[in-house]
Amino acid sequence: MRKLDTRSLQIFCAVATCLSFRQAADQLHMTQPPLSRAVRELEQRLGARLFERDTQRVALTPAGAALLPLSQHILGLLDGAEDAVRAAANGNAQRDAGRHPAQTAAAGCTGQAVPAAARPRLRLGLTTSVESGLFRPFTDALAASAVLDLHFDSSPRLVAALRNGRLDAAVIALPTRSHELDVLPLGPQPMLAALPSAHPLARRRRLALRDLQDTPLFWFERARQPAFFDHCHKVFRRHRFAPAFLREPQDHHVLLGDIAAGRGIALLPASFAALRRKGVAYRALDEGAELAVGLGLASAGAHPALTALQEQARRMLGGEKAA
Repeated sequence: MRKLDTRSLQIFCAVATCLSFRQAADQLHMTQPPLSRAVRELEQRLGARLFERDTQRVALTPAGAALLPLSQHILGLLDGAEDAVRAAANGNAQRDAGRHPAQTAAAGCTGQAVPAAARPRLRLGLTTSVESGLFRPFTDALAASAVLDLHFDSSPRLVAALRNGRLDAAVIALPTRSHELDVLPLGPQPMLAALPSAHPLARRRRLALRDLQDTPLFWFERARQPAFFDHCHKVFRRHRFAPAFLREPQDHHVLLGDIAAGRGIALLPASFAALRRKGVAYRALDEGAELAVGLGLASAGAHPALTALQEQARRMLGGEKAA
C-alpha cells in the first residue's frame, strides 16, 4: 500500500470540512472530477470508504471521522514548520506585516450636524460577518457629516463592489483578500461558543475547543469568506479540533433557532452575544482570540467624507470598542 501524502490529506480535509465536493474543489483551485478521483484513490489505498455521498449530502463515515483529526494534526505540524522558518528568516519583520501606513489627516469635529444639503453622499458597505447592531452607534455618528447609503453583504462581495466603483468605503472582516484597496485595521472580534442552554457545557463559564470536539458544529461555507475560513481551519488544525461540521444557515436568527433546538453549536464573533435568544447560551472560548475576526475599513480612493469616516471608525470600532 502506498503511503499517505500531503496532497491527499489536503484534499481529504477540504472535503471533510466543506462537506461539499464542489466547494472543496473551489478551495483547492481545481475542478471537481480530479478531486473526486483523488478521493476515490485515497479510499482505495486505505481500503475504507471515507465519505457517504449522494445527490443531497456528503457525510463522513466512521473511518473518515477517525482520519480527520489525525490529518489536521499532520497539516497543522506542517503549518507550524512553515511559520517557524518564516519567522526565523524575517526576524522582526513579521511583527509589522499587514500594518497600514499611518493616517495623519485630522477631522475638524465641532459636534454640530451639517445640513443634509451640504453633506456628501457616502456609499458605505458593512460586513455581515458580525452582528449588525455593532455598527449602529458608528453609523449614527457618521450621519452627522455624510448622507449614508448603507449596504450589508459578505466581505468578498463588498471588496468587489469597491473595486467596481459601486461603494466608496466598506467595513470588512479580516482576513479578506482586499487586492489593491487601502485597508485601515480596526479592532478584533474574539469568537464565542454559542450552545444550547440545556447542554451540559453551558454550566461552565469558559470553554476550549477540545471541550466541543464531540458536539456537531454549524460552520459557514468557504465561498462566503474564503480567507477567514482558511484562517480558522489553520487554528483548528493547530488544536486538533475536528468536530462533525453542519452547514450553517445564512440567516443568524435561523441559526440561533437551530442551536436552541439542540441541533448543534456555533462559533460566533463576540458581537452576536447581543442577540438574545431563549435556549441559547454564549460562553467565552480559550481560543477566541486566535480565531478572532478582525475589522478593517477599506476604501478605493479619496472621498470628501473619508477623513471623518476614518476617525469615527478608529474611535468606535477600534480596540476595546470592538471586543
